[in-house]
Amino acid sequence: MTTDSSSTSTSAAGGGISTFKGQERALRADRLGTGGLLLSVLAATAPLMVVAGVMPTTFAVMGIVGQPLLFVVLGVVLILFSVGYAEMSRHVHNAGAFYAYIARGLGGTAGAGAALVALVAYNALQIGIYGIFGFEVSGLLATYADVEIAWWIPALVAALAVGLLGWLKIDVNARVLGVLLVIEVLLVVIFDIAALADPGKEGLSLHAFNPDTLTGAGVGTALCFCIAAFLGFEQAPVYAEETSRPHVLVPRVMFFAVGGVAVFFALSSWALTVATGPSAIVGTAQKQSAGLLFFLTESRLGGTFTDVLHVLFVTGMFAALLSFHNVVARYAFAMGREGLLPAAFGRTSGTSGAPGTGSLLQTVVAVVVVAAFAIADDKPAGDPTAPVLRLFTWLGNIGALGVILLMAAASLSVVVFFVRRGAAGAQAWRLVTSALSGLALLVIAGYTVKDFEVLVGAGPDSSLSWMLPGVIGLALVGGLLLGLVLRARAPEKHARIGLGNEAFQLDKAASS
Repeated sequence: MTTDSSSTSTSAAGGGISTFKGQERALRADRLGTGGLLLSVLAATAPLMVVAGVMPTTFAVMGIVGQPLLFVVLGVVLILFSVGYAEMSRHVHNAGAFYAYIARGLGGTAGAGAALVALVAYNALQIGIYGIFGFEVSGLLATYADVEIAWWIPALVAALAVGLLGWLKIDVNARVLGVLLVIEVLLVVIFDIAALADPGKEGLSLHAFNPDTLTGAGVGTALCFCIAAFLGFEQAPVYAEETSRPHVLVPRVMFFAVGGVAVFFALSSWALTVATGPSAIVGTAQKQSAGLLFFLTESRLGGTFTDVLHVLFVTGMFAALLSFHNVVARYAFAMGREGLLPAAFGRTSGTSGAPGTGSLLQTVVAVVVVAAFAIADDKPAGDPTAPVLRLFTWLGNIGALGVILLMAAASLSVVVFFVRRGAAGAQAWRLVTSALSGLALLVIAGYTVKDFEVLVGAGPDSSLSWMLPGVIGLALVGGLLLGLVLRARAPEKHARIGLGNEAFQLDKAASS
């Protein structure tokens, strides 16, 4: 293997850091502690967006009263997943988390397939939020400022703002995300307390936690809705290179995130059932739709609180946009560093240490996709529901499917990784939890594909039911083909897939 004569290598405490023409090929370490990492991860879950958007939709569309119990069940599944995933994070520190883990367990070609799936899935999750963000901002301006603007204008402004923030130091991003997240959570907790203090006519009923509420054809699809609310916790290993003690902080943050999210969402969805009464929650959700939470706060906490909640709904979405943007940029950085994308993506900016090229790529893709949906919204006065029903639901569910499949593959990879290292006995209980979670995630992925037309609001005969999930299939095939080509034509690059910082040691050895 050869290296460019203009490249140089330096060594820093905490690992080798290579530079290429003055630009670093490693993310800056010691930028995030437990708090900063936890806030960066939790911001992606967008708690207010889940409580105000996902929960009412699940009640209304699926008719499942036991949504709180679903969050508990999913919390258990994802904690089982996190046991092996966290242990893997002690052995592999790479900004390409999912694909790096899969490469180390299942091989470089599988890792290349996972890399492209991750890049597409997280881009889809991030870009989809621009639809509902633009819709909500345009609605707020019309209500409070008497200004009428198209949804795509605030969406594009947000894309540029997120892109600029993506170039800043990650600790600056963490502070921005932290402030927005804490305020969001506080307001939802205030609603929860108000709902429990002033319950509907059925009182403090625990009926929503009754297993009998999870019978019916809609349970599988409801699982798909609810698991999307958790997405974000799995991002902790993406920031491993930017923490001081990744082997300690990453597992700690993952368990905090999964446990906290499960409890928070279970209690908040229960509070919604208490506020209306379990027997009325489905009907009320169908009537109020995404306005359910605001309808309930208006009567209990007043108009001013509800107005603030509307504003925080928007800022919470912005926090999620920034969080997913950071993840996409780091995946692109990891892929560029290992030859899965052009080398320019594998370098960080000299001033902030952020993966600037990856950040720019994500911003450009977001602007292009939002512009395409804006052009497609060609009704004379614009279709006010188009960004929500199309951009948000289509891309959001494409992304969710991709991440669910990545988690299932990562579970298998954990098992193979430790078996190959001869550690199956020492890691036996972790391998069991990984296998169980992997099977559960495959079941959820199966329901997601089977019921995709329900998730995106299309008819049973709509081509969207196979075209949209087919995007993830194409990404997987494209990544696998790339891996096979590299294995045949550039075996040294294929051997680097998933190595991350360890590849620097190969560079140094080859140039010595």
